[in-house]
Amino acid sequence: MTTSTASVQPGTSSATKLVKSIATARETGILIALVVVIVAATLSNPTFLFSADGFRDLLLTPSLLLLVAVGSAIVIITRNVDLSVGSVVGLTAYLTGRMFIDFPGVPLIAVFAGGVFLGGLLGLINGSLVAFARVPALVITLGTMYIYRGVNVAWTGSDRINASDLPKSFRSLGTDQIVGIPVLTIIAVVVLIAAAWYLRNLRSGREMYAIGSDPAAAHLYGLRVTRRVISAFVVSGALSGLAGVLYAARYGTVSSSAGFGWELQAIGAAVIGGVAISGGVGTVWGAAIGAFLLLTINRALPILGIDDFWQRAVVGALILGAIVLDRVLAVRQHRRLIAQREETR
Repeated sequence: MTTSTASVQPGTSSATKLVKSIATARETGILIALVVVIVAATLSNPTFLFSADGFRDLLLTPSLLLLVAVGSAIVIITRNVDLSVGSVVGLTAYLTGRMFIDFPGVPLIAVFAGGVFLGGLLGLINGSLVAFARVPALVITLGTMYIYRGVNVAWTGSDRINASDLPKSFRSLGTDQIVGIPVLTIIAVVVLIAAAWYLRNLRSGREMYAIGSDPAAAHLYGLRVTRRVISAFVVSGALSGLAGVLYAARYGTVSSSAGFGWELQAIGAAVIGGVAISGGVGTVWGAAIGAFLLLTINRALPILGIDDFWQRAVVGALILGAIVLDRVLAVRQHRRLIAQREETR
């Protein structure tokens, strides 16, 4: 009897720890907030969720921002920030249209490769400047944001890409569904899973957390800080490039304003999702939920009869609340560590 009891106890303990970790996770709170917003909007207007278009838009609209937010989250984890992602989205979206116009019959795989490559190249420029110039990423990427946007405006001019310029097979990516789930959402979720697996299971991914927690200690420990920081920016740029290609498929029309303001939305989604702006803390899962929460709020609040001003105020309050919560948790953890040291003496 004693042996039987002992064998059950570890399983019970593991289950309890799992439930406790899920209940206390930052992502759980954001997910609950997302569910509350969806329920409130659906009660006010059932078509928000219980209609073909409503359910599709709920999944489809945040998909592109999710990709950009995941890339931004990886950069923020290394204690940096990338303000150029919106400009990268605009550039790659216009590049996508030009490839179809200038090279009729170009394979879709070549278009996706071109967008991802251009985004990764622009991210490499950002990362190299940050890593080698020893200038804060906020300053570097603020400059490249304007440079990339200026190049986009000069390249686009008064021209724009129209849906008629894009092949039907490409435009269908923005509307097609598999088992009722939009293709763009499936692509975004696959990227999300891959990024989460990389950060959790590979050494280079875990080193990004170490670098963000304490860059000086990471240098002393011998971590390849420069390489990891550059790779984080390359990933961010590549995901923004992918988002730019899918932007063209989703909307069909691409002008010089494509992606404008996305950098703040992506950073806001990551911060709301629990990625500490000071680095070293957070997950891409949280950033993804934050992206869904941001855009779902934008859709839900007008249905609830809330004015545009308050819509922006709610988003700002969420960001401030996330930052304050990060600070409170950091102070609490610091006190806990001090208490543990005192106990061991």
